[in-house]
Amino acid sequence: MASDDERNETEAEREDRKWDDMLQELRVIQTGAQLTGGFLLTLPFQQRFAGLTDLQEAVYLGLVVLAALVVAQVLTPIAIHRRLSGEHVKGKLVSSAHLAMQAVLVSLSVLVVGTTTFIFDVVVDGAAALVVGAALGLVLVVLLVVVPRRLVS
Repeated sequence: MASDDERNETEAEREDRKWDDMLQELRVIQTGAQLTGGFLLTLPFQQRFAGLTDLQEAVYLGLVVLAALVVAQVLTPIAIHRRLSGEHVKGKLVSSAHLAMQAVLVSLSVLVVGTTTFIFDVVVDGAAALVVGAALGLVLVVLLVVVPRRLVS
């Protein structure tokens, strides 16, 4: 794989390529965030929802807010692009979108772990929920942090 320095492209072409790559990534992330959020929105309509403890209800509502925030974070680079379009600041756009996408990955990971933990708590019990949540959290750290770092070293 060629590094940025090995490519035969201008700075503008590089920024355009990076932005296009980010858009593709955002599309994938957005779909996952919307599916997770949509799943959460269906839960109150299930019979079992009425039997939740106060803590489970609070966790559920926190997860719904987090899902909405993830969608907002996914939309942020697009909003920035709309505002800065034509201003000849693609480099700023790419760097700010990169930071926003890092926040999205962290938030979405917390959402996935939280949702899975919540489901195990409701369906099985709190102990199983903590084990599964911790294990999933560890897997996500390995996949989203360790693996990418190992690929560049």
